[in-house]
Amino acid sequence: MTMAETSDIMKQHRICVIVPTYNNEGTVASVLNRISKITDNIIVVDDGCTDDTPRLLAESGIEGLEIVSYQPNKGKGRALREGFLKAIKMGYEYAITIDSDGQHYPEDIPVFVNTFLEHEGALIVGSRNLQQENMPSKNTFANKFSNFWFFVQTGIHLPDTQTGYRLYPLQKISRNWPLTSRYEAELEMLVMVAWRGVDIIPVKVRVYYPPKGERVSHFRPFMDFARISLLNFGLTLTAIFYGLPRRFLNRYKKKHGKTV
Repeated sequence: MTMAETSDIMKQHRICVIVPTYNNEGTVASVLNRISKITDNIIVVDDGCTDDTPRLLAESGIEGLEIVSYQPNKGKGRALREGFLKAIKMGYEYAITIDSDGQHYPEDIPVFVNTFLEHEGALIVGSRNLQQENMPSKNTFANKFSNFWFFVQTGIHLPDTQTGYRLYPLQKISRNWPLTSRYEAELEMLVMVAWRGVDIIPVKVRVYYPPKGERVSHFRPFMDFARISLLNFGLTLTAIFYGLPRRFLNRYKKKHGKTV
């Protein structure tokens, strides 16, 4: 699929790209410029940046770029929520989320769009190669940990539950969900979408991890891992009494042609 074809399909199906960013002045401009070569449907969320990001966004020269900004920093979960609300207000029906740190390849957007055409209405999740060069060992462990608990909570095997590169069906994401405010929000959304019976489709995507000295990460190992663990505990309890029964009921209704 060519970039032009991808752009046309995104316009036709009202698909936008949401870019949450927090102090990624070294990469955000490049990421946005590369996205703009594929689509004009871009929403960037300035999550309380204190570096040069606001100026770079204001001077980007990208036609039609929508900017959502606020102070202070409130976390990735809040940034995604604000991006989704903006997208819904603008009439979009789907949103591709991509990080602004340069780890994801905007050139893989056609992969999501092509998969979307085969699985319209599904949540499409990027799947990284976690064995590649420069991949931090803590990322591999954290992803295996997350994948295990996601299976316990939903009965679904996914190769990468921690990637932020996804295509969300906005009509199936309730704006009233109490999203947690930071990184764990992406896991929360994945689990809740699964409980609602939405298909979750993994697709292979590329990832770039710079050498250790060049990485910019806002992940706080102890605090963030502690919050993810608490979230998993709560989700597992909820899964027993609500999530898994609802998922099985939705599957039964789909199988027998009933409205979910």
